[in-house]
Amino acid sequence: MREMKDSGIEWIGIIPSDWKISRIKYVATFINGDRGANYPSGSDLVDEGIIFLTSNNIHGTMLDCCSEISKYITTDRYSILGGAKIALGDIIYCLRGSVGNCAINKEATEGTVASSLVDIRPTKIHPEYLNYILQSPINSVQTLAYMNGSCAANLSAENVANYYFIEPPVTKQRIISAFLDSKCSEIDSIISDIQSQIEALEEYKRSVITEAVTKGLDPDVEMRDSGIEWLGFIPSTWQTRKGKYIFVQRNERGNSIELQLLSPTQKYGVIPQDLYEEISGYKAVKLDEKTDYSLLKTIHKGDYCISLRSFQGGFEYSEYEGVVSPAYQVFYPVIEVFRGYYKHLFKTQIFIDKMNSFTMSLRDGKNIAFADFGNTYLPIPPIQEQQQITDYLDSKCAEIDSIIAEKKQQIETIEEYKKSLIFEYVTGKKEVQA
Repeated sequence: MREMKDSGIEWIGIIPSDWKISRIKYVATFINGDRGANYPSGSDLVDEGIIFLTSNNIHGTMLDCCSEISKYITTDRYSILGGAKIALGDIIYCLRGSVGNCAINKEATEGTVASSLVDIRPTKIHPEYLNYILQSPINSVQTLAYMNGSCAANLSAENVANYYFIEPPVTKQRIISAFLDSKCSEIDSIISDIQSQIEALEEYKRSVITEAVTKGLDPDVEMRDSGIEWLGFIPSTWQTRKGKYIFVQRNERGNSIELQLLSPTQKYGVIPQDLYEEISGYKAVKLDEKTDYSLLKTIHKGDYCISLRSFQGGFEYSEYEGVVSPAYQVFYPVIEVFRGYYKHLFKTQIFIDKMNSFTMSLRDGKNIAFADFGNTYLPIPPIQEQQQITDYLDSKCAEIDSIIAEKKQQIETIEEYKKSLIFEYVTGKKEVQA
């Protein structure tokens, strides 16, 4: 049993007697990206070139440089940038947004970082060991402490440079890193398998919804060609009609301080983030006497809502009485329908793809016109069948969501175990056995 000593830091506890407490700034350098006039704008990004790292590249312990999630700049732009020029073994750390997330670079031989990130370059410490330090509660505890202080939801490189960590002899750093590489690889493989199961369940859920809202629940029903490309064949008893003959827009304005300002299609961006409070899964803020209600649109429970600007897919179904930003269009049925049926229909990928097809002709490729929805043919099953489909999908989706929630909880539990395991070894409470 090796000799231990008090670290002097309550949340770290005891450490081996030959290890020491230090600060990261003594074993690594911190290099910000270029934040001056040469900082790349959206028009400077290209499909291929030198990687321009963002928070999208940080998930897991190793930097993900996959082209599907990466941004790139030209060689000319890269050559005039100051600041961070990444190297193998550097740790890329998020200072804003996903604060505290980090990953070691084992892939990119050249590149730079967005202004929300900092490049941490180990100089007097084994890179993988420092990465594991920053993957542990040693990082998260201190990040939370700074964020609860004066830094709000962001940090500076100087904050992170002042973080405490436990420094064993270099030979021990290498041994611990190799051991954790092996253990974390096993854990990550388990997590990856569960994540694949979740993705399969999500895909199954989407297929169940699409099949039900376009083909009905009776597999033996007589079908006919709807004549509508995105719908294909539908039950012979179903009708189709343009959206403008089923729904109309609601243009009422808010008139009560008891209403809540809701953002049905976006979690952030409509209301200042610091005013949000969580209300049944929606982000909302209660209105006060200073609110100009003439600018807000009324939305009733059972209405549908869409952001015409920066369309992100699908229409939202309101569970609340409230008001929304004028950037949204609110609409409701004017014929007899079972509203839950259209709640599900409007979330299918085939419907979203149809709506997205209208964005190509507009200037920024993001917006759609409500008239395009109005001129889109929609299925109209018999009302009783709409209810049957809704009841079936509500039940089936709840069943699938419950399984998905259990698997996500499994991942959270395993992730916590992984962090705990790392903490135990980088603080020396557990020793790698030869």
